[in-house]
Amino acid sequence: MGTTADLDRATGLGQTNEPDGTTGPVRAHAPGQPAEQEPEGTDLAAEHLLRIINDAGAGILLSIGYQSGLLDTMGALPPASTQQIADAAGLDERYVREIVHGLLSTGIVEAAGEGAFSLGPAYVPVVTGPGVDNLARMTRYLTLMGEVTPKVVEAVRHGGGLGYEDYPGFHRIQAEESAAVNDASLLSEIIPLTGEVGRLEAGIDVADIGCGQGHAVSLLARAFPASRFVGLDFSPEAIGEARAEAAAWGLGNAKFELADVAELSDESAFDLVTAFDAIHDQARPADVLAAVRRALRPGGTFLMVDIRASSVPAENAELPWAAFLYAISTVHCMSVSLGQGGAGLGTVWGVQRAERMLREAGFGDVELKDLDGDPFNAYVVARP
Repeated sequence: MGTTADLDRATGLGQTNEPDGTTGPVRAHAPGQPAEQEPEGTDLAAEHLLRIINDAGAGILLSIGYQSGLLDTMGALPPASTQQIADAAGLDERYVREIVHGLLSTGIVEAAGEGAFSLGPAYVPVVTGPGVDNLARMTRYLTLMGEVTPKVVEAVRHGGGLGYEDYPGFHRIQAEESAAVNDASLLSEIIPLTGEVGRLEAGIDVADIGCGQGHAVSLLARAFPASRFVGLDFSPEAIGEARAEAAAWGLGNAKFELADVAELSDESAFDLVTAFDAIHDQARPADVLAAVRRALRPGGTFLMVDIRASSVPAENAELPWAAFLYAISTVHCMSVSLGQGGAGLGTVWGVQRAERMLREAGFGDVELKDLDGDPFNAYVVARP
């Protein structure tokens, strides 16, 4: 932050003497006009807003750094000049210099001698590499949201929503996010929550609804060759990618079908149904959950992985990433549901509402489980 005078100039706030001898903020005003007294704390509020704007700028720089490979290159290099960094990454030096200097102001990059820079050691694990710990990968959503914001503004003014086709590369970004999590923990930690590992090894029928590009299905099919898997999604692009991966892996026990899961007509067809971050943006989520209940055989299990948040908005003030969740909901998840004439449930529907909707769909046993190391998701195991 700059000086108090800098903040005053940036926000239009100054100070005036109060009757009791204290000072309070005033809004800049035209000569000859009375000063407008501001509520207590307005100067702090303005400072807060400036921090938000600054952090948003840092997020954009991180997104560019991640997508261009700059961050990974810096993570592998000793302290180096921006020219050396640019040469190693195969990037334009002038852009590298500006991004590096911007991240230097945040503390993510450190100055290391005359004209040399490096990532701060504590930041290397969380902004580089292919694993789940790389949070810089999530900043791609910030730039994607920026691309579609004008269309969302029109929806805010006139109602309705957007279509999946309005989000260039969304399926790829989401698939890469999911793959990082599933490669790390699907088989070792997530599926064991269901208590179905033994039956999967023996051979059961499994459906994944809203499967996207189907990586989770392929991982399961490869790990449990005696079981039979089907992935369901209404995106031709995603189903095409899913089929291609299954074919490349030589999986004969996995298939992928175009389907509106709200219209799923199968009854008592599956022993296990999974939904990974797929319910909250459905046009008709209640119908989807009811269809899942009908599709389960007696003794079957539904594993629903979705965003961990509260259905009580005030409680989400304690969630450090709540504003991001509401932003991605406004710009994408809620909007695509409304764009289909749907309920617009939203990303932050919350665990309380999720449990209620599952019970209304006919699930008598609903259990919320935790997964160490994943504070972002709720793992719900439900049975009839």
